[in-house]
Amino acid sequence: MSDKPILPGKGPIEPVPLRQALEERYLAYALSTIMGRALPDVRDGLKPVHRRILYAMRELKLNPDSAYKKCAKIVGEVMGNYHPHGDQAIYDALVRLAQDFMVRYPLVDGQGNFGNIDGDSAAAMRYTEARLAPTSSLLLEAIDEDTVDFKPTYDGSNQEPVVLPSAFPNLLANGSSGIAVGMATNIPPHNAEELCNALLHLIKHPNATTQKLVEFIPGPDFPTGGVVVEPREQILEAYETGRGGFRLRAKWEKEDLGRGGYQIVVTEVPYQVQKSKLVERIAELMTERKLPLLGDVRDESAEEVRLVLEPKTRLVDPVVLMESLFRLTDLEVRFGLNMNVLSAGQIPSVLSLREVLRQWLEHRIEALIRRSQFRLKKIEHRLEVLDGYLIAFLNLDEVIRIVRYEDEPKQALIKRFKLTDVQAEAILNLRLRALSKLEEVEIRAEHERLSAEREHLLALLASEDLQWEHVAEEIKKTRELYSKKTDIGRRRSTFGEEPDIEIDLEQAFVEKEPITVVFSDKGWARAMKGHITDLSRVDFKQGDKLRRTFHAHTTDKILLFTTSGKFYTLEAKELPGGRGHGEPVRLMVDLEDNHDIITAFVHQPGRKLLVASTAGYGFIVPEDEVIASTRKGKQVLNVAEPDEARLVIPVTGDQIATVGENRRMLVFTTDEINEMTRGKGVILQRFKDGGLADARTFEAAVGLTWVDSAGRTFTLSMDDLADWVGIRAQAGRNVPPRFPRSTSFGPVFDNLAG
Repeated sequence: MSDKPILPGKGPIEPVPLRQALEERYLAYALSTIMGRALPDVRDGLKPVHRRILYAMRELKLNPDSAYKKCAKIVGEVMGNYHPHGDQAIYDALVRLAQDFMVRYPLVDGQGNFGNIDGDSAAAMRYTEARLAPTSSLLLEAIDEDTVDFKPTYDGSNQEPVVLPSAFPNLLANGSSGIAVGMATNIPPHNAEELCNALLHLIKHPNATTQKLVEFIPGPDFPTGGVVVEPREQILEAYETGRGGFRLRAKWEKEDLGRGGYQIVVTEVPYQVQKSKLVERIAELMTERKLPLLGDVRDESAEEVRLVLEPKTRLVDPVVLMESLFRLTDLEVRFGLNMNVLSAGQIPSVLSLREVLRQWLEHRIEALIRRSQFRLKKIEHRLEVLDGYLIAFLNLDEVIRIVRYEDEPKQALIKRFKLTDVQAEAILNLRLRALSKLEEVEIRAEHERLSAEREHLLALLASEDLQWEHVAEEIKKTRELYSKKTDIGRRRSTFGEEPDIEIDLEQAFVEKEPITVVFSDKGWARAMKGHITDLSRVDFKQGDKLRRTFHAHTTDKILLFTTSGKFYTLEAKELPGGRGHGEPVRLMVDLEDNHDIITAFVHQPGRKLLVASTAGYGFIVPEDEVIASTRKGKQVLNVAEPDEARLVIPVTGDQIATVGENRRMLVFTTDEINEMTRGKGVILQRFKDGGLADARTFEAAVGLTWVDSAGRTFTLSMDDLADWVGIRAQAGRNVPPRFPRSTSFGPVFDNLAG
């Protein structure tokens, strides 16, 4: 006798490792979720719940031309016969199929409150009514003609289709989304006419590439419109791999209000964005002061979407305002593409656009063959009956005699006229009124018509070319029904590009105001409101004085160049105000104690700078490359003690003049200097005594200009400079007459002092 414990009526307990039990049962659950709930079938684009809803509505005879019936009755039929899940889940799926803002081509025609784009839910199922939409008729077309397989329902009392015949490319036309176990799917809707054009091309050219098909299907077509701004190459890659995404923006336009005022009106919001929540989110960001460019938002929508956005001031650029909203709100969303579907109803796989189209075409061919075979059997059966009728009409008296006098008339008829069992049965079931001469004529006409149809079907089944021609004709009819000229077929989403201008939203949030930047001799900085020209009233701490000042705006970046060869970046908007003495620059940046600021100036994107050290080494650097993102600055010019960085000047010409502390000057072309982003550079001028004092770039056609201590300007042409023209790294010659004793060409940046 076994030592294992016995449960009443259950037999012995068999121990199973927990790991094995979990793996087996979780795998079974995962497969059930993947195949029975989350992933659509590539052939009809439907999940089981949607397929069962449509089939149940067909069984209830809720055709597009029939009367509506309560959704509660439909849900009860689906739940009782086909889908053993909750009524609310079934009703939610039914509602979504009827929402024209969620489904590009609705499959259910709803009557009543089925929700709206604001996110309001539908009324209870006892209040709403529904019937099939015309698109569903295409999905269910010829389902009674053995076009698809059927399987027992969950209780075995009925049959349900494994897949629908789907004469409409529903997977791509309406899209799908779902989350399974370990995988998910997300397919955007597309335009039906574009899909049909691509399918026809694929039939004609079976080896067509995805790149060619994308010419017919340029991108998704969302029911709520919007503007797709994804680059073309990214769209192509997504369709080729089956994975990617599409950036979708709201459609907006500028409405002039007169006197320079305007407002922005949003007429289309991105797909699956609830308008009411979008407005709430914008209002929250305004309260949090994260949208300083926006003054107000109003929802003036009725039947059409109309969101009104008012700028803070009329000076706000509408493009900049919208870019800030696109970045921070759902006025721009990214709709992911993950074409993970069930191939042949069983195999989950990520397919490319071409593969999805090809598998749908194969399904249509299979449905055509099965339908043709079904029809052929029907025709052959009917022809067999008609042949029996014709024999009966030709031998009518003998048939009547056999029926009247024979004990077993069926067997007698079979023996006498060599009939089949089917023919004999049909003759015995003939009514007397069918024995007229007119009926015989009709039988012969029907026989000829069915014989011709049989020949056509036999030819169709024997020829792949004819099969593809037939499928192509069906697609052309679908294309006519959903032409872009029709209201339901017109393309709703458009394509666009992001603005070419580079927009710094952080700067855009700052109101552009003029300021005067002031640096003191001891390294204190401040920003005074307005562009001040008279600085005589600007006071400083005791023992301090003005070192450098220049005009700027609050949206500018201020660049500092120091003797260590580093650049530091300050935001003009963050400089302390001008009421006090400002703050030390060393509190704003991590400037070493043994180094000092050489100069400060306003950043100009795209400009090039010449940096040089006291040793006479230097190079040209793009100004965009010297922007420092941290307080520690950005090392650009490498110097070794006792040398220091000496100067930074903008490159504005094709010639450069350098002058040393020994008052020797050299002129050469800027082409001789390397362009780098960091380094020691090349020798500009050699010095026997001292080091580099100053440099200046200039145009050969204009000449070299300097300013003396008295403010007088002198200019020498290239002919006048002939004695000083040489090549880089020479020692140069003594400076020209009347050259300043300061051994400087004068201020180089726009400045008011220093």
